[in-house]
Amino acid sequence: MRPRVARCKRRREYALRSLWLDEALTGAEDDEPALVGEERADVCVVGGGYSGLWAALRIRELEPSAQVALVEADICGGGPSGRNGGMALSWWSKFLALEARCGTDEALRLARASADAVAVIGAFCSEHGIDAHYRPDGWLWSATSEPWIGAWRATVERLDALGERPLQEVDGAEAAARTGSPRQLAAVFEPTAAVVQPALLARGLRRVSMERGVRVFEHSPVVALEGDAVRTADGRLRAEAIVVALGSWAIQVRRLRRALVVVSSDVVATRPIPERLDRIGWRDGLCVSDARPRIEYYRPTRDGRIVFGKGGGTVAYGGRIGPAFHGPAPHAEEVEHALRRVYPQLADVEVEAAWTGPVDRSRDGLPFFGRLRDGAVYGAGYSGRGVAQSYLGGRILASLALGRDDEWSSCGLVGEPDGRFPPEPFRYLGGVALRRAVAAGEEAEDRGRQPPRLASAAMRLAPRGVLPSKPASAAPRS
Repeated sequence: MRPRVARCKRRREYALRSLWLDEALTGAEDDEPALVGEERADVCVVGGGYSGLWAALRIRELEPSAQVALVEADICGGGPSGRNGGMALSWWSKFLALEARCGTDEALRLARASADAVAVIGAFCSEHGIDAHYRPDGWLWSATSEPWIGAWRATVERLDALGERPLQEVDGAEAAARTGSPRQLAAVFEPTAAVVQPALLARGLRRVSMERGVRVFEHSPVVALEGDAVRTADGRLRAEAIVVALGSWAIQVRRLRRALVVVSSDVVATRPIPERLDRIGWRDGLCVSDARPRIEYYRPTRDGRIVFGKGGGTVAYGGRIGPAFHGPAPHAEEVEHALRRVYPQLADVEVEAAWTGPVDRSRDGLPFFGRLRDGAVYGAGYSGRGVAQSYLGGRILASLALGRDDEWSSCGLVGEPDGRFPPEPFRYLGGVALRRAVAAGEEAEDRGRQPPRLASAAMRLAPRGVLPSKPASAAPRS
């Protein structure tokens, strides 16, 4: 394993990570020291994002006497957990993939648990005084171009056949009124979703973990897993169990390399415009995801900004998550263009911040968990849907690490990944070609034109988890 990111010693360097982190680290407590020399613990968690922090907390809950240490390459929450869109969504919209992977009964259990996890996060923040700007105002899965109207239909029909109705269809007029965007054509609404300030949530989890006795080592990139030890540049930590919760950096683990592809998600944020949002009718914390192939997602912030993101930007070659995945967004201009398309009446509103981060995509868009070897467990592949699901991931990782036989260690997401990507350089070259073809198709659809033939093929054939499937109701392209 290679170091994840360069060390950051001056707090001003964090400002380029994301608007969220800049806010969360203002006046924050000092960083924890790096791992130096020899240390021991019962369980070592590698990774200080949501999954690692929830796993550490769960282990302490299940085994209060266990000595738990967490090793983070950067600062806790410095990666995607502190840079994402802050949308806590359930797995109901991914139910078809869940059912294909886990079977009907287990898919229903996990989807219900993921919806419950959203509420649990809110209760956890309230209990522990974490002001993560939690707002449970729901989520719209919408279409702003005609070919993607009904992308959700197969999912809704399947859930309806099972007696579940978590997604409520709304027409374009209602979607436009609730979001303030005249481009909305149709949508489904899920009331259980919420928004958070993601970096404040991550830093709050860090604080509570430390209060519960978890030792945290920051600025400690792991360079190797050696039997029962984790080795960093300056130290080694021996443990009976090791939890690998690296997120996108799990692609650097040889066994997991072909189970993931890493792509960027780029985000822009406007200046605060609370009065304008009130005038256009976006008066709560409702968040939105567009059904288009390269997902667009957006939500308001507590101070009245619009945070707008777009997935599928930069494609990583192999396990190299380089500078293009950190700092200012390389595709900020493209994302801002999408913001102006969805909100043409806000064309005069300045964009004040832009950032990027890596997303670990699996073949079916769902995470997978398992054992690397005796004493070492892993989880990866959240595919951009991890704010709430990482709470469940923490329970799965904790049960696996402690050798427990329960509903989490035996759940349907534990096992080998569902399919693998081609080896390099084919994975990278294919990913770049796919991105370009789909971008051309989206542009054509936004202009009301038929996409080029190659773009149509890319939209239909792209694997789940990288791009959604074309809605069954859409007319086939010739």
